[in-house]
Amino acid sequence: MIFGNKGEWSEIYALFKLLGDKQLFLGDKDIQRIKGLVYPILKVLRSETINDFQYSIEDEIIVVSGGEKVLKIPIKVFKEKAAILLTEIKKNKNGTFELPEIEAFMTSINCLSLKASSTSKTDITIVVHDQRTGQQPTLGFSIKSQLGSPSTLLNAGKTTNFVFEVTNLSLSKDEIRNINEIASRSKIMDRISTIVNANGKLKFLSTEKSIFSNNLILIDSKLPELLSNIIYQFYTSKRSKITELVEKINELNPLDFDESDNHKFYEYKIKRFLTDVALGMMPSKVWSGEYDATGGYLVIKEDGDILCYHIYNKNEFEDYLYNNTKLETASSSRHKFGTIYETNGKLYFNLNLQIRFLK
Repeated sequence: MIFGNKGEWSEIYALFKLLGDKQLFLGDKDIQRIKGLVYPILKVLRSETINDFQYSIEDEIIVVSGGEKVLKIPIKVFKEKAAILLTEIKKNKNGTFELPEIEAFMTSINCLSLKASSTSKTDITIVVHDQRTGQQPTLGFSIKSQLGSPSTLLNAGKTTNFVFEVTNLSLSKDEIRNINEIASRSKIMDRISTIVNANGKLKFLSTEKSIFSNNLILIDSKLPELLSNIIYQFYTSKRSKITELVEKINELNPLDFDESDNHKFYEYKIKRFLTDVALGMMPSKVWSGEYDATGGYLVIKEDGDILCYHIYNKNEFEDYLYNNTKLETASSSRHKFGTIYETNGKLYFNLNLQIRFLK
């Protein structure tokens, strides 16, 4: 029997739904279909442990081929199974569950596991017909489902800590302990407020790990400093959405850009950062700037509709990431941030970066 959570079953739903729809709808920044922009689907490619399988769309028949074995299945069957699976995913609570009827159909079409076998972030690969160019590009996607809990874009870790020096303030060990023991619901914000109210300041020095810093500099030389300002705003205000934080940073202009001609410096740089994170940049690994095999996201909406965002349509993809992400506070004890500590006679305070999709 196959057990999976909502996100894992969503991958199978995407396969059934796309083959049933026979087309890929492009989404805008508000996760709505862009009228008039649609890609007819020619093939869906899926790697299984035993073989690579190709689901080709021919009129009202899906041809499943892998090696020498060929199956022909009416498209209406995929529509029916997609509808059943959507209902079951919505009905089940968080956790893992089995769906025997769906599993039996999966086995019949050589879909033997919930997750496709892949070494990259690609969950599904689709060959489409681009009516604008006449080309037939092969597009790789990571699947993001809104049927379960919102997924993270950038996971927290010690690798995503930003190190600030506490300046203009001298504290005794007792005072440091008192600040670090503040345990309110908004404890990190309250600890920073206590420091600031005592005339102290947090001065950004660097990220905790040099690999992450150099990855950011590769994307944009100003990115570490820019992100440090966004993170500081997040932990000292009620703002959490990327759009809100960038709007505030643009107003403050901490990097002193020449804004006389209304260049969108901060928005542009953050969009580029989000795109690189989405398509392969990881804080713990040296980033070459080469995107993963996946080039975009398929977003499964709560109503079961699936929208496409791909680097192939760069502006829509960037706008989607920019308008549908937020910062959130991860576990401060696990990732070692949010407390004052002393090194070589100086005081420091770490803040952490984690980015999650909006619901």
